[in-house]
Amino acid sequence: MRQVIRFIDAVNYRIGRTVMWLAIVIALIQFATVILRYVFAVGFIPVQESIWYLNAVLFMTGAGFALCADAHVRVDIVYRQARPRTKALVDLFGGLFLLLPVCIAMAWLSFGYVLSSWRVLEKSTEVSGLPLIFALKTFIWVFAVLVGLQGIAMIGRAYLVITGQAKTYSAAGNKPDILL
Repeated sequence: MRQVIRFIDAVNYRIGRTVMWLAIVIALIQFATVILRYVFAVGFIPVQESIWYLNAVLFMTGAGFALCADAHVRVDIVYRQARPRTKALVDLFGGLFLLLPVCIAMAWLSFGYVLSSWRVLEKSTEVSGLPLIFALKTFIWVFAVLVGLQGIAMIGRAYLVITGQAKTYSAAGNKPDILL
């Protein structure tokens, strides 16, 4: 089980560390777009749409990394002060009854939506827009898979603590293990 957890952590860690650079690319493209539009009165719809695409890719693929690093948004009323076993129980039940069902539902419910987009090779409604909406919609599945896998790793870590096979608990796991 530990090897599966380490593998999932490593996958999400590497993907997250790779796509995080898109934030800089997005900022540079946005800066260039503003300069072109307001200084030179020139606008390029494909460049503007590329910001949306890159932003979607960044957040949809980076969500698994955020969960891996325990950097996601959490309503932290009790969790921060709780003992490791209590945290593990919260993560176990939250993962089993909230996170995984939502990921499964998202993948299942978006199946027809994404496939129909691929069937027609959906493109931008703008004449000169990017012809890749079908590819962008595929990231719904990427999100569901990466977050679902990380949820399995989180549930596995929690299980190890609850059953006494691990002494310490962190939803993020052991950082050196992530660097495999």
